[in-house]
Amino acid sequence: MSAQSAPAELDSMETEEMTVRESIRLALREELRRDEDVYVMGEDVGAFGGVLEVTGDLFDEFGEKRVRDTPIAEAGFVGAATGAAATGTRPVVELMFSDFMGVSMEQIMNQMAKMRYMFGGKTEMPVTVRTTEGGGMGAASQHSGTVHAWIAHFPGLKAVAPGTPASAKGLTKAAIRSDDPVFVFENKMIYEQTGQVPTDEDYTVPIGEAAVEREGADVTVVATQRLVGESLDVAESLSGDVSVEVIDPRSLYPLDTETIVESLQKTGRMVVADESPLSYGVHAEIIARAQEEAFFSLDAPIQRVGTPDTHMPFSTPLEKEVLPDGDEVENAIQRIT
Repeated sequence: MSAQSAPAELDSMETEEMTVRESIRLALREELRRDEDVYVMGEDVGAFGGVLEVTGDLFDEFGEKRVRDTPIAEAGFVGAATGAAATGTRPVVELMFSDFMGVSMEQIMNQMAKMRYMFGGKTEMPVTVRTTEGGGMGAASQHSGTVHAWIAHFPGLKAVAPGTPASAKGLTKAAIRSDDPVFVFENKMIYEQTGQVPTDEDYTVPIGEAAVEREGADVTVVATQRLVGESLDVAESLSGDVSVEVIDPRSLYPLDTETIVESLQKTGRMVVADESPLSYGVHAEIIARAQEEAFFSLDAPIQRVGTPDTHMPFSTPLEKEVLPDGDEVENAIQRIT
């Protein structure tokens, strides 16, 4: 994927061009150096460097105590991380694929999400769960799900989904520093996307703060993960005819409703693009909030771009047919402008 230009918020910062994969690894490295209570754990994160090479050479620098390989037992190591976080450490768990979260939902839903509430705030839960999601690799249904709406729905959990290298670094660091459990959803098809990333070791992206990646006047596109870059490409291709504003929410829960509503009040039209299934998900939540706050600013019905309510096919042509892309974003824009 081609490099995207840096948003205005990075103008005053020292930056370096790197991939999403490199920016996440840099965030992990900086936080491991900064805080001895931080450690990484998961399947093949150690000497192997991660199944998608995100943890890379961290094992060589920090050793097996702080970059820990685990058995293939998600319920076990997610539960271990939950207990460790409750007693004062800051584990960063890698779930190889988000589909595997189902194995550990008891630990996530009934322990990690609820423990701080049930103990009246007397314990903290500083655990970060990194996981990959999305189709495009021909990895079939059990390795291609997009489930971030699931986690965003549970009280007590925060969910973030970076769409650029800069936000990948900033959100990962903010998650690790949070005293609440944060799930970082990484779309596997943007690991090679490049962009400018702040080199400041204290650079973080506040959880709950969206980014206006491109300003426009005619239509707002709220896009997540892989669809951020594709929407920016569409905005550029339409620039002579339609002025498209592109917003990356970055954080799915908490959601920066204010930035989205302000944009809709300016443009009067909106498209919401997210790779998750169309029913009962991120699209619906963003649209509901937008209409509650800015219904009388609407000049056309809000459009949704997403995955049909089906599992991800293994067949490459069928997978391509199911996955939302820039063409669908463009068609949605054309329908309302």
